[in-house]
Amino acid sequence: MRVILLSIAFALFHLTAPNGALQAQAPAQKPAAKTPTITPEAAPPSPVSKHYPILVIAHGNEPAWSLRLGMKGPERLDRTNYPPIVLEPGEVSSDDPGKAWTYHAKDTATGADVTVKLFREACTDAAADFKYTFRVAVEHAQIGMLNGCGQSTPDKFPEFRKKNQLEPDDNPDDKDKDKKTALDPITNFKMPVAVAYLSSAGKIVFKRGSVVRQVAAEGSQLAVSHDGTRLLYTRQEKADSRVLVLYDFTTGKSTELLRGSVQEAFWSPDDSHFAFLKFVDGQWHLWTAPISSPEAAAAFSPGDITSIDGWIDAHTILVDDLQKLSWVSDDAPVQRALSEKEIFGDAFGFSSANTVRVHPLNPDLLLVSAEWLKVPIGTPVDKEMGNGQGFFLYEISSKRRVILSPLNMFAQDAVWSPDGLQIFFTGTDASRSTAIYRMFWDGSGLQKYATGSDLAIGK
Repeated sequence: MRVILLSIAFALFHLTAPNGALQAQAPAQKPAAKTPTITPEAAPPSPVSKHYPILVIAHGNEPAWSLRLGMKGPERLDRTNYPPIVLEPGEVSSDDPGKAWTYHAKDTATGADVTVKLFREACTDAAADFKYTFRVAVEHAQIGMLNGCGQSTPDKFPEFRKKNQLEPDDNPDDKDKDKKTALDPITNFKMPVAVAYLSSAGKIVFKRGSVVRQVAAEGSQLAVSHDGTRLLYTRQEKADSRVLVLYDFTTGKSTELLRGSVQEAFWSPDDSHFAFLKFVDGQWHLWTAPISSPEAAAAFSPGDITSIDGWIDAHTILVDDLQKLSWVSDDAPVQRALSEKEIFGDAFGFSSANTVRVHPLNPDLLLVSAEWLKVPIGTPVDKEMGNGQGFFLYEISSKRRVILSPLNMFAQDAVWSPDGLQIFFTGTDASRSTAIYRMFWDGSGLQKYATGSDLAIGK
């Protein structure tokens, strides 16, 4: 016990300050250290989702259109009475994660930029009582802006159906199958039932259904009536004299309508009249006449023209003067005009052999056969003239031009089928073999139709 008391006294002695107060003994103080300034690091950016909506079908009205947005982005743009536009998907960005996206693409035929904006918000189509998941805005550099709605519909995409075994895959090792999914096969077309053409020997052949007749040993500028029962053609008499001839398939009889400096007859939409060119005072002029009384022919337009490209309606005819296309009417000399330079661009030039045909259901869409300014490599040329011919589609409102003619052919005299889904033309290949070919308006399905040239389609 004594030892413990001495230890406590010793400790108290060393902890007592001079003034008698108790305080803890501390080591000598060092200068206060400066508090380091800590600069907070910038917070790492929130992860942006790279996921974006796919397998969406979008559509709109005024004008009517639809868009397929596939696994990688926009694949195809469709518009009523225009061929489909195949798109090459590009980059996709998220403007507002989970709410808005921008898809970039290219028009594969023209190279024009296409931007698709998708907004995750309710969208109502005025033409349908249905609310869609997305609001969609499509901007095509040539066509302009298209607005509408969209909905995810995976079952409408072949690649999704195959991946999820919703349909059989005949050859799973064929990797090229999906490359063509943007263009669906055209199956709702109708083949013409009344046509005329020149045989390889230059004879006029008129075919109606399964019945084929040789109409004349020679002739040119064939035109079949819309009802498919009659044929107009031009027969050369002398260097400066021709005859416009009418052939009736029902009776098998031929009738001379007009004789002299006349050529290039075209049927009116109701087959009651025909338009033709007549040489007067050193110029070709547009005339018309009733088919039942050709002697009553009268001048339709006073202008100097090179060729007729057909009737637009019962009162309007499309003509060409090698500088412009003109829509001339019986109540207005020139209703509308369009520069051929604007139509042909830098690839094609003016020629009297050029033709323009208006789509049967869409007056904005032209099928133009024209002379190449610079013949593409591999395209056959005319031995005598040294020129080449091709054809393309031209949209008047958007100025969009799409070359369709096969580059391994001298292709000319392209015409529409009555359903507007097919194009027929005369093609000469590298072996100098000439035939009539057919393709669909999207450039697919090229095949030989008949041996001959200068096809004219009626019904």
